Amino acid sequence: MNGNGHHANAPQALVIDARPKTYSIDVRVFVASIMATMVVAFGSGLMMGPTDARLAVPVLSFLGIELPELVEAPPAAIKSEPIVGAMSTQSLMPSNLQAKNSNSKSATYMIGEVSADGAILVHKEGDDAAGEVMIKQAKRTKTEHVATLGYKIRETHFNIDTPVLEGTGDVPHEREITYDSINKENDGNIRDQTMPSGQHLLVDMKNLEADFLNSESRLARAMQDSVIAGGLTMLSYHCHSLHPAGVSCVGVLLESHISFHTWPDEGVITLDMFTTSEKPLLPVLPSIKELFGIPRVNAETGEKEEVVTVWSHELRGFRTEDARKVHHLDGNSDISKHVTSPLEVVYKEHILHTQTEFSRIDIWDVKERDDTPSYEDGLRLGLAPQDPRWFSYEDKSPCRLLFLDGVLHMDNETDRVFHEALVQPAMFAHPSPRSVGILGGGDGGSLREVLKHKSVTDVTMVELDEKVVSVSKEYMPEISDCSDIVGSTPSCFDDDRLNLVFTDAFAYVKDKVGSKEANGKFDVLVADVNQPENQIEYTDADTVDALVESLSPLGVLVINAGEAPLIVDPRADKGMQPKREAFTKLLEAHPKIASIFVYEDAESGYAAPVAFLVACRDSSCRKRWYGQTDEINYQVFDRLQAMKSKKPALIQFDGATQRSYQIPPRAWETVYCRREPEPFECTYRGLDMTKQLFEYYPSNEDESAFVIRESKEGAEDDAAVYATVDIPEGSYIMPTHLAASLEISEDSAKDSNATAHLEGTGEADVLTDFVDYIDENGHSARDGSGKIYVEIGGSSVIRESDDASEVNIRRWIPVHPDGARPKYSPVYDRHRHSFDVFLVASRDIKAGEEIVKPADLWDH
Repeated sequence: MNGNGHHANAPQALVIDARPKTYSIDVRVFVASIMATMVVAFGSGLMMGPTDARLAVPVLSFLGIELPELVEAPPAAIKSEPIVGAMSTQSLMPSNLQAKNSNSKSATYMIGEVSADGAILVHKEGDDAAGEVMIKQAKRTKTEHVATLGYKIRETHFNIDTPVLEGTGDVPHEREITYDSINKENDGNIRDQTMPSGQHLLVDMKNLEADFLNSESRLARAMQDSVIAGGLTMLSYHCHSLHPAGVSCVGVLLESHISFHTWPDEGVITLDMFTTSEKPLLPVLPSIKELFGIPRVNAETGEKEEVVTVWSHELRGFRTEDARKVHHLDGNSDISKHVTSPLEVVYKEHILHTQTEFSRIDIWDVKERDDTPSYEDGLRLGLAPQDPRWFSYEDKSPCRLLFLDGVLHMDNETDRVFHEALVQPAMFAHPSPRSVGILGGGDGGSLREVLKHKSVTDVTMVELDEKVVSVSKEYMPEISDCSDIVGSTPSCFDDDRLNLVFTDAFAYVKDKVGSKEANGKFDVLVADVNQPENQIEYTDADTVDALVESLSPLGVLVINAGEAPLIVDPRADKGMQPKREAFTKLLEAHPKIASIFVYEDAESGYAAPVAFLVACRDSSCRKRWYGQTDEINYQVFDRLQAMKSKKPALIQFDGATQRSYQIPPRAWETVYCRREPEPFECTYRGLDMTKQLFEYYPSNEDESAFVIRESKEGAEDDAAVYATVDIPEGSYIMPTHLAASLEISEDSAKDSNATAHLEGTGEADVLTDFVDYIDENGHSARDGSGKIYVEIGGSSVIRESDDASEVNIRRWIPVHPDGARPKYSPVYDRHRHSFDVFLVASRDIKAGEEIVKPADLWDH
């Protein structure tokens, strides 16, 4: 074997070089060839393409062809025919300048002659030239825009036509305006910019006359007149006509600009105006509609078409927070969100604007693009099924909105839903309200709902602004319409039960309580004023105390609590509703408030669900608040006045609606549990998924964790429950049986007991046994709802004991550290049934051990 591991005489394998053959090349040669190619290509482009002579001269000279320098042409020498391509606007003039060529005798060259076909010719001139053409640049035709190559989607508005129409505005002061003069003589004609902010108005119009939209002069005049109508100052304007139709204009204003573009064939103009002035921009809108709204004539009918205008107004730039809060058109204001800002609101009619001593009042009629006719609209128009008008906003009645200082106060489409949600839950939380107070409510909606109750004998309504009442009666009379209520008047404001007072509502209550006139006066007090975030009085302890003191012993207070919380909101006192949280805590701390409830309604006409808060002086309020659906429906029938029209008195509120109010949405619980420190009950928001469930199966002892047999005490007819397995502390005891507990009202149990013992009817054995079973195995709900939970499964057999040493189970949620459930707790409201039925092991239970519960298990 050789050193390579092969036998010496073994045949050797043929070795073949498998590497591919390659050829080497010098990189320098490669780069040089590339550079040479680029030079040739560049030179060819100069010689053959339309090239600026100022670039061609030095390159051609470098190549050995010397050309004369360029000479500025006199105006008369410039050819009238434009030179197409990337040519200089300087003329290439004849010259007698001599140029030396190192390889020939002297020669003279002429540059710049344009032939009949538009080519640029360079002639050689001299003794031996004989008119020889040295360079010829062929005329290059215009190239179409890339958008028109191939399939031409639409040949509209491509090329700018000349000449343009432009001019200057009539400035009523010197054009040299310095920064100092702006600050010193702000006379209304000079720019009044005081902060980096402005106003932006967007206007879209259609069904306009085509000739008007294609006329630079008419459009420019309309633009100037619009600027004048707005009290603005135009510095200059510039308009372009476009091929084949249309005009684009822009006007430079002292305050900023105005611009627009037109589509004559479509009858459309889109316009925008921006100003940095604090002068309101919306008042110019009617002038814009009038000046630009030239209607076109329908070719088929010969009648003028209705001009459609869609517009949007925005505050722009950066204002201080204080300036934003007081501006009724700020982007966070309701009037901006619902009317002035969204282009989706395609119909906007400003019905009223008035400034009173206390507030700015605005009324708008609006329609949104996706609105459709209401049920009443369908009846009014006689719309049949599948009528296309069902799907159009054009046949819908406008929605009328009432704003106070930019805040949406009410609309005529959802006012009944809102006012029923505000008033009726509180009215039915009282057993029989006679005296009612209304704070605010100048539109009359809360008054209308209160006057529907038979028990009401007097209503005190305290409204700050008398103008709100008069405006509401004139422009939104349906809100205060009591004509259909038996025993009332056509206008709710004329009802004899009403005492209408015009003054500050909160000051009124404080004064009357201070003088003892209003102490305990109101069975129900409805605060139909701004939500807490816009009503600082809700955070004043003295004011809150006055509100509570004005309630009768069974009195109920209700307020509009603003926008409902979201599950992602931070702790309430740090989020968007800190004043609501402060008000709630003041009520919780008040010794005369027994219970507080929150609920929300998503049908009240606002962008987000509206929250409401009810506070009761007496805990008996809970029983009425947690009433059953049929029970509340009966009360609605029994306690409300009949309607003359025989229609239902209420369109939204009933027993089912109240049932939905009884359980707050989870967001309330989540935000509540972000309080610091975390409330005790927040630990029990759901069953502990780390704990085990131990069930009792009567028909399957092998799977059952419990067995029922005779008690060790040996008492007759006694049975006891024993564990068949080890049960760790905290585990759930018979959860399925306990969840199936029978629920019966205390009133029903009392009536059953009375019926079972009626004299002269004999013994009702079944009913008597049922009543006795309830007494033995039932317990009253801890939430004050008047419910009794009756254990009907294996848990009913568990023995009770007063001896704490033998007790081994307890309620799932222990007794609250304060000894009673909190006055306000969305956790208790959401889980009150679970808190009243589930049991857990209070310690480790061994197999074979009897299950024993404390005798006072449900007494706290």
